[in-house]
Amino acid sequence: MATPFCDIILTTGPLKAPPPAFQADAGAVVDFFGVVRDEEDGGKIAALQYEAHAEMAEHQLRKIAVEAREKFGCDAITLHHRLGRVPIAEPSLFVRVTARHRGPAFDACRWVIERLKQDVPIWKIPR
Repeated sequence: MATPFCDIILTTGPLKAPPPAFQADAGAVVDFFGVVRDEEDGGKIAALQYEAHAEMAEHQLRKIAVEAREKFGCDAITLHHRLGRVPIAEPSLFVRVTARHRGPAFDACRWVIERLKQDVPIWKIPR
């Protein structure tokens, strides 16, 4: 779901970075892709299966975006997470943070990812 401030999508399709919308008053755009590795919990895998309580996950992602805006002064946040089977070497998460300066943009991106892993009801199952 997109709003003027945040763009949140849960999808079963491949993730692609949307084109950035550069702004005159925002000097930093930080993009992050979380990519499925070939190892999970010490064992080799071919893919991860992501399951979620979609409605609650979207709600939590919006809450995280709003908190990041308040905490770091972000101008815009994009959070796209893939659900279903995601093979190794493909992204399961895309985060974009736009802010006035690079420090808050990088800090917010890392904070958003950590909060997402902690609070959002999305589960990964090695395959």
